[in-house]
Amino acid sequence: MEKLVSDGLSRGSVVPETYIFPGEQRPNTVRTCESIPVVDLQGGSEDEVVREILKAGKEYGFFQVINHGIPEDLVNDMISVAQEFFEMPAENKACYYSEDPRKEPRLFTGQGYGKELSLYWRDCFIISAYPVAKFEHLFPEKPDNLKEIMSKFAPEAKGLAARLLRLISIGLGLEEDYLTGNRSGGPVKMVFNYYPRCPDPSLTLGLPKHCDPNLITLLLQGKVSGLQVLHDDRWVSVDPLPNAFVVNFGLLFEVVTNGLLKAVEHRAVTNHSLARTSIALPIRSADALLSKDNNPPLYGSFLFPEFFKIFATKKTDDKEIMMEDFRIKG
Repeated sequence: MEKLVSDGLSRGSVVPETYIFPGEQRPNTVRTCESIPVVDLQGGSEDEVVREILKAGKEYGFFQVINHGIPEDLVNDMISVAQEFFEMPAENKACYYSEDPRKEPRLFTGQGYGKELSLYWRDCFIISAYPVAKFEHLFPEKPDNLKEIMSKFAPEAKGLAARLLRLISIGLGLEEDYLTGNRSGGPVKMVFNYYPRCPDPSLTLGLPKHCDPNLITLLLQGKVSGLQVLHDDRWVSVDPLPNAFVVNFGLLFEVVTNGLLKAVEHRAVTNHSLARTSIALPIRSADALLSKDNNPPLYGSFLFPEFFKIFATKKTDDKEIMMEDFRIKG
């Protein structure tokens, strides 16, 4: 098993050369007086909530949701047990480690998508989690309570995603179930990210600049800041809020809305004194997607596997290049 960042590298006093990014890609100054919008799902009528979601989506492509109905204890337990997983002895995790992206569940380190040659200061564990009955046999036996917590958390998170997609469909003037059902009805994966403390956060990144390929992503941040969003060509730090989920639109959502709601580039930075754990739930598409706007369509129809194959092989962080194969020419 290749050495995980969490299994020794983070205890050193220097960042290994293979994790050091070129100067132009390293973290720089961020806006500390600005934050992404916060949407209170119980903060008004349904129409008011819909307007807030669309406003946030158009301006930032990101927002945080509060008062979402998922119990705070369950949210905290999910983050805690995910961190406990990464902090187990190496021998307890070795059976999950693989360089094969088709393996599931899969633990890996330092790699991802993009053109960077530098390794990322991140360990990652990916597992299908919903429907629970279909995938619970894959859930790790250790930590002892991970299975139980995942079995409770996954349906709650899937329900929140469906609720948000319903509200967005209403806001776009579509049928309420337009973005649910077959369009987001595939299995839901959970992505556990672990960014150990870093000797020098100015030299490396947990994840470089990128856009997500899916419809939307729900992200549970934990209590340590690290997510940054590109807004007006400057990086904005997304500071965690208690019991909040970060929501962002992926490249497929940009296709669905014909560019009205855009996928926005973001990254993860490291921390000198604290480890950071986050849990992402990418909501994908199961069938072909076409814009229903009155505007001339910008993209043709395609299947998600076709899209993801190109996404995984493009080796670029340039969104325009990433999407060129799907745009309607002429």
